[in-house]
Amino acid sequence: MGFNPSPSDPFIELMRPPPDETPAQTTARQKRELDAQRVSDKIDEEIKQERLLAKKEKNIIKVLLLGQSESGKSTTLKNFRMRYAQAAWEKERDGWRSVVQLNIVRSIITILGVVDAEMNGEVLESEDEEEGGMTGDAHETVKFSDKHQMLMIRLAPLRGVEAELKRRLGAGTEPIQPSLPMTATPFDDPADNLGLRRTAPEFSVRSWKEVLDPGDRLPQLQNAGGDSDSVTLTIAGCKDDMKILWDDKMVRLALKRRKLRLPDSAGFFLNDLERIATRGYTVSDNDIVRARLRTVGIQEHRLKFQHGPWDNPKQVGKESGWEWRIFDVGGCRTSRAAWLPFFDNVNVIIFLSPVSVFDQRLEEDPRVNRLEDSIILWTSICSSKLLAKTQLILFLNKCDLLRRKLKRGIKVNIYLPSYGDRPNEVIPVVKYFREKFKDIQKQYSPQHRSAYIYPTTVTDTEATAITLESVRDGVLRENLATSQLI
Repeated sequence: MGFNPSPSDPFIELMRPPPDETPAQTTARQKRELDAQRVSDKIDEEIKQERLLAKKEKNIIKVLLLGQSESGKSTTLKNFRMRYAQAAWEKERDGWRSVVQLNIVRSIITILGVVDAEMNGEVLESEDEEEGGMTGDAHETVKFSDKHQMLMIRLAPLRGVEAELKRRLGAGTEPIQPSLPMTATPFDDPADNLGLRRTAPEFSVRSWKEVLDPGDRLPQLQNAGGDSDSVTLTIAGCKDDMKILWDDKMVRLALKRRKLRLPDSAGFFLNDLERIATRGYTVSDNDIVRARLRTVGIQEHRLKFQHGPWDNPKQVGKESGWEWRIFDVGGCRTSRAAWLPFFDNVNVIIFLSPVSVFDQRLEEDPRVNRLEDSIILWTSICSSKLLAKTQLILFLNKCDLLRRKLKRGIKVNIYLPSYGDRPNEVIPVVKYFREKFKDIQKQYSPQHRSAYIYPTTVTDTEATAITLESVRDGVLRENLATSQLI
């Protein structure tokens, strides 16, 4: 039975044109109605697109990599991309060649600066050794000969190579000073450690894209052999002299006396000069992971994950998989103001705290212990109401460097009296840090939640791959549960 509206239906009366409407008024009214219909259709389409986008956004996981400078964020991001974005990883491989070469050249030039200072008799501002006084070979007299003078002359062309590599990689940002060593007393006047112990300001770029998508600035990088590349030829020609310099006993003693803290990757590359300092050098995965190029801009990378065992079988085929948007927002103090906008709707925070820095100070503020700074950051993240529903993952990173320090006899309880008489060994130290960070998370989180904590050495790609598998599965399971899909 059809619906017959009453003649007094108010909707009909409202929409009925006036009885005395003129043709011009009719045309104007119809135009208004068409315009209103177009606006209505546009609004309907926008609502439809918003609903489609909202449905799509359900499969997007926003991940922040947080932590202080040199905590391993960029290396973690490289591990993610190497494992889960292999096509892009291979495409960018040649772009890292100049970065590795710059790492080597800058390390050698830094060492040459120390040799020059020793040969010219420049006096150290403090003779205290990091671990509480000069130890072992540090008491020996550093004696350089004509051989060292000739090495400096033969390696002088590397300064031109450094300038060329910087030009290729793009204009650097404001220079940043590297970490300063601490003395045995954690809160001594930081001015005691200034002076000759500083190395050259560190070269940095705004993002990896300046290196990996260089366009016309790097025409020679696409030449895998590198035979026509003057930079590669010069480095290959200096290979033997670089090896002699790096292996020289007097040079090692001078580095120890000057308390020079080379980047973590320096030893890896300098010990492998036979492979890297050649005309046909091809960048390996481990080279990329260890290559150091400081970034001061915000980096975003996207990873695609297909459905796996964490999915509800009923949902497979209905969705297009998961996309992770990983943001590395920088770790130095001057960059932390940029973190706040990324806290909005973030699903996961992977926080990196290096466990080997208990005896180091911040580069930006030598008055602050690096471990203390990391604890303050972790506390602020755990207590943030904006991040109350964010999944927290903690990497206690650089366990390999911790092992080396402890093996050298550095005592944790000198810098952390609360450590007490626990064994000065890696496993007890990492367990102690794990308990402390976990206690902070429980105490300061605005609501009950778990934090997943992993001891890591992110330069160890095989071990990190296992950790990332666990992280991936855990993150996807938790987000599926949050989305009420499992």
